[in-house]
Amino acid sequence: MARRSYALLFSLIALLGWAEPAKPILLRAGQMLDVKSGQLIQQPRLLIVDGKIKTLAPDETATQGAEVIDLGNLTLLPGLIDMHTHLTFSPEDIGYSSVAVSVPREALKGARNARVTLEAGFTAVRNVGANGYADVALRDAIDAGDVPGPRVVASGPALGITGGHCDDTLHAPEYKIVGEGVADGVDAVRRKTREVIKYGADVIKICSTGGVLSFRDDPKASQYRLEEMKAIVEEAHRLGRKVAAHAHGGDGIKLAVLAGVDSIEHGSYIDDESIRLMKEHGTYLVPTLFLGDWFLANAEKLRFPLPLVAKARVVVPEARKNVARAFRAGVKIALGTDSAVYPHGLNAGEFAVYTQLGLSPLQSIQSGTIEAARLLGKEQELGSLEAGKYADLIAVGGDPLKDITELQRVRFVMKGGVVYLNKPAAPAP
Repeated sequence: MARRSYALLFSLIALLGWAEPAKPILLRAGQMLDVKSGQLIQQPRLLIVDGKIKTLAPDETATQGAEVIDLGNLTLLPGLIDMHTHLTFSPEDIGYSSVAVSVPREALKGARNARVTLEAGFTAVRNVGANGYADVALRDAIDAGDVPGPRVVASGPALGITGGHCDDTLHAPEYKIVGEGVADGVDAVRRKTREVIKYGADVIKICSTGGVLSFRDDPKASQYRLEEMKAIVEEAHRLGRKVAAHAHGGDGIKLAVLAGVDSIEHGSYIDDESIRLMKEHGTYLVPTLFLGDWFLANAEKLRFPLPLVAKARVVVPEARKNVARAFRAGVKIALGTDSAVYPHGLNAGEFAVYTQLGLSPLQSIQSGTIEAARLLGKEQELGSLEAGKYADLIAVGGDPLKDITELQRVRFVMKGGVVYLNKPAAPAP
C-alpha cells in the first residue's frame, strides 16, 4: 500500500512538472565590462544559482558541483535592452499590405521575432504598440516557457486621437475602422488607460504627434492636448504603469513632458526648449535612428508607400541632427530601435549610430543596459552584472569599448541562467 502511495506521489510530481533545482553554474570568460564604471574586469567568474547571479567572486567551496561554462577569451556584458520594439510587426507589412495580416498571424510572427531578438543579445524589450494585445499574449507565452524570447514589457494598443498616428488610416470611410487605442477627451482617455491595463498592459504608449509611417498627418504637429495627456499619465502612474510618448515634433514633445510622461520616443524635431524641459523633468529620450538608413535603402525594393517614403526622406536627416544636439546637452538616453521598420535581430546597429552622433562607446552601451533598466524601473533586476540580479548576459569576441560593432556579433546569450546561444569561435584561417 505504501509502495503504491509513493508511486502515485512520484507520478503527480512528474505530472506537475516538479523537478530537482537546476545545478549552479560557474561562468568564466576572458573579461567582463562593468557598465557602471566602464572598467574591464579580467578573468571574471560568476556563480549563477536559480537564474540569478549569486556572486562575482565565488570561493571554491561555493562552486563545488557547479556546471562550468568556460567562454575562453570572450567579453561578458549584461543582456541588452531595447526600449522601443514592435515584435509582432515586420517591414514587409508597412503600409497597405498590413491590412491583409490578421492578429493571429501577427502573434505567430511575434514568436519568431522574439527568438531572433533574443539570439541577437537583447534579453529584455519594451514593446510599444501591437494589435489585439498580441504582445501581451507573446509576453505571457515567453514567461510560460512556450516560446523563447526576451523579457517583454508590453503596451497592447497605443492610445491616440481619432485620425492620428495611432489610429487606422488605411481604410476607406465606409468601413468605419477605428484603432483599438483611439480615445478623445479627458474622460475617454482615462477610461481607455484603465481598459488597456485591464487587458494586460505593463506600460502605456500614447501618440503625442503625427508620425512618419502613417498617412495624412504631420510628424511636427501635436495631437493629444495637454489635459488629455495629463489624465493618461495620472491614471497610469496611479496604477503603477509608466507612459511612453511617441513624439517627433517640438510642441508635442513639450506637452508630453509637461504632462509627466516617462519617455519621449523618437524626438526627431527636438528643440532647445524641449531639451531644457526634459532635463528639468528627468524625462528620458528614446531615439530610434538606425532604422532610417535601412528604411530608405529598402523602400523601393519593398514597395513602401510613396507618401511615407517622402516623409522619411525629410525626417531622417533632421532626426540625426536634432538628437545629436540632445546628446550634447546631456538628456537622459535609453536605447530604442523601432524594430519592425527594419528586420528584427539587427537591433544592435543602433549603438553605432549613437557613437557616430557623439556618445562615447560606454555611454552608448549604458543606454541599452543600465539606463534602459532604470527607465523600465527594473534597475534592481536588470542592466548590469551584479550579485542578486538576473543572469541575463551576453558575450562578444572583442572589446566593445574599442569597436562598438562587436555588439552586432553576439556569440553567447543567457537569460535567467538558461543558455539560448553559444556560438563557438570561428576556426583560425
